[in-house]
Amino acid sequence: MSGAPEGTVGIAGLGLIGTAVAGRLTAAGFTLIGYDVDPAKRAAFAERGAVATDLADLWRRSGRVVVAVFDTAQVAEVLAAAGAAGPRTAVVMTTCDPDRIADIGAAATAAGTAVVEAPISGSSGQLAGGTATILAAGAPDAVAAQADLFAAIAGRTIEVGRLGDGNRTKLAINLVLGLNRAALAEGLVLAERLGLDPAAFLEAAKGSAAYSQVMDIKGGMMVEGRFAPQGRIVQSAKDFALIAATGGDRLPFAALYGTLMAEAIAAGDGDLDNAAVIRAIRRRVGGEDGTEARGGGSD
Repeated sequence: MSGAPEGTVGIAGLGLIGTAVAGRLTAAGFTLIGYDVDPAKRAAFAERGAVATDLADLWRRSGRVVVAVFDTAQVAEVLAAAGAAGPRTAVVMTTCDPDRIADIGAAATAAGTAVVEAPISGSSGQLAGGTATILAAGAPDAVAAQADLFAAIAGRTIEVGRLGDGNRTKLAINLVLGLNRAALAEGLVLAERLGLDPAAFLEAAKGSAAYSQVMDIKGGMMVEGRFAPQGRIVQSAKDFALIAATGGDRLPFAALYGTLMAEAIAAGDGDLDNAAVIRAIRRRVGGEDGTEARGGGSD
C-alpha cells in the first residue's frame, strides 16, 4: 500500500457520526488520524489520535478512510483529495445521493481508491453504544475487507447490494424513521391538548400496539424538551430533500415531513436533535417557541 500504515484508519469529518466512530475504533484498538475543516473539532480529536494537516495528508497517512462528512458534494471533495496516494479504501458513511455516490465511487475505484458504501442506521448515540446498523454496499471483496472495521463500529452489518444501494436503503429507512418521530410527536401533542400527562402517555404508548423503538430513543427527549443533538434537524432536512429528489417527490407524508423540517430550521431549530420536530408541530397548533399550555380535560 505504498508504505501506508495498514492499521491506521483515517476519519474525514469529525461531527456527531465521525466522533462516535472514532470512539468505537479507539476502544477496539485501532490507530486513528482525523481531519475536519473546523479547527475546534480537530483540536477535540487530538485526544483520540493524530490530526492531519489537510485531506491529502489524511490519505497519505491512512490505509483506509472513513468518510463521515455532511453531504455528497463533500464526499466527492474527500475522494478527490486521494489523488495519487496509492491504493486506498474509502468507507463512506455519509448519507448521499445514491446515483451520485455510485458514479463518484466508480470514478474513484478506477483511479485506485476502492469505495465501500456504509451509511449508518441509528443515531450517533446508538452508534456510540454499539447498537447501530451498517448498510454495506459495493464490490463483495471490498465490503468483506472491512469486516474488522464494521465489527468494531456497529452491532450489525447488512449487505444490501451494489454502490448506491446502501443509500437507497438508508433513505427509505430514514423516511420510515422520520415519520415515526413525527407520529410520536403529534401523539404527544394531542395527549397534552387532551390534558394527559405526557410522560404517563408515553409509557402507555410503549405498551400498546403503536409501539416503536423511536419511543425509547426519542420519547423522553420530546417529553422533557431535551434536544442535545444525536441527529440534527438540518441533517433530516437534507435527507428528506434527497428522498424527494430521488423518487419520493409525490409521497404525501414525506413532503409534509420535509415542510416541518423547513419550518423548524426557519424557527432556529436546525441544530437541535430531530426529536425537536415536536416543537414544529406545537407551533402549528398555536404554541409559541415550540411550547404550549396543556389543556384541562373535558368538563
